[in-house]
Amino acid sequence: MYSAYSLLLTLGLLTWSPSILLRALRSPRYLEGWRERLGYYPAVLLSQLHAVQPVWLHAVSVGEVGAACILANRWMARRPTLPLLVSTVTGTGREVAKRSFPQATPVVYFPIDLPLVVRRTLAAVRPRLILLTETEIWPNFLHRCAGSRIPVAIINGRISERSFSRYRLVRPFIRRVLRCVDLFCMQTGTDANRILALGASPERVHVVGNLKFDAVPHADTASLAEQWRRELHIEATRPVLVAGSTHAGEEEVLLQVFRSLRGEFPDLLLILAPRHPERVAKVETVVTGQGLTAVRRSAMAQGGDRAKEVILVDTVGELSAIYAVGNISFVGGSLMPKGGHNLLEPALHGRPILFGPHMENFIEASTYFVEQRAAIQVRDAADLTRQLTMLLRDPAAGERMGQTAMTALTAHRGACERTVTLLEKLVL
Repeated sequence: MYSAYSLLLTLGLLTWSPSILLRALRSPRYLEGWRERLGYYPAVLLSQLHAVQPVWLHAVSVGEVGAACILANRWMARRPTLPLLVSTVTGTGREVAKRSFPQATPVVYFPIDLPLVVRRTLAAVRPRLILLTETEIWPNFLHRCAGSRIPVAIINGRISERSFSRYRLVRPFIRRVLRCVDLFCMQTGTDANRILALGASPERVHVVGNLKFDAVPHADTASLAEQWRRELHIEATRPVLVAGSTHAGEEEVLLQVFRSLRGEFPDLLLILAPRHPERVAKVETVVTGQGLTAVRRSAMAQGGDRAKEVILVDTVGELSAIYAVGNISFVGGSLMPKGGHNLLEPALHGRPILFGPHMENFIEASTYFVEQRAAIQVRDAADLTRQLTMLLRDPAAGERMGQTAMTALTAHRGACERTVTLLEKLVL
């Protein structure tokens, strides 16, 4: 079955190759990433890695980098001489990883999961331990690690209902692949049950919680908010709604709600952060098409336009801090059936949180926050308008909800320490 998987992956890459070549012609730097994806690393880096045999920490993109950084900081505090290599799949994840980890930590692209590439990569890096965030199941990579006796752990593991349904279609194959993983540190009991149902060995599966609950809050959220209001040229008294990680179709709904709210709250400002920054130009067209004025975050950083009606976040890695500016936060990917996104970042700043009906990828966290009255789940645009109106009319209620969110987050910390304790058993 490994051969069939490799063949399908090769065919997919061949189909995708014209797009790769086109992007390479437009941006020659794009090819640099592909050399790493094929297992070719700079000679200086290879000599450094050979000497230390690093712990390889892999995070797909921006969200996973955040969780990986929390774990790395805790573990490095305990084992400061432990060498680390970080990899990502996306360019945005790479940018954030380079800013988030110590300057001496190498950041590379994860290899394409083909046998020859994987063999070349592992021979070059020679890791002592590999940590895969959430549930990164790369069959050839894991199979080769097992053959080379390189221990592998999945950290902050989770399996969405959608992924679980797909994996079940090839359960006999997935069961063989999961035997190559030495440790599963899963976020919830549901995630643990799903990985067990797919064939993971029970003695290797542990429920440790969500690493993102262990994010350290800013020492002074009020000062951070003031700092970002100055950065974004927002008056101290102006009410702000931050809508983060939004998707196509969601911005239209949010803008309609925003226009409705401005009838009663004419000074209301919307900070809109699309999940994928490359969509900002399209979103900007949607904003202006609804008769609203917009300014991009990058233009403001360069001393350009001041805050108007809508600020579009076209930068990477700033959303978590920008949540501190908002009086109210909305978590995207939830009005449309995208499974939702991380609601812990606004909670970290003590902000009231709203999200839509589709939070399937974060069902335990979203349910917990709603039960604690630390967040509000809305049914549709009309419900969102009603709830936002209530919070804008009663700022004290929003402050109480934000403090409850921070308390709820604090109560569930400890995943990092539990994960590190389990990982210590895998490192000599």
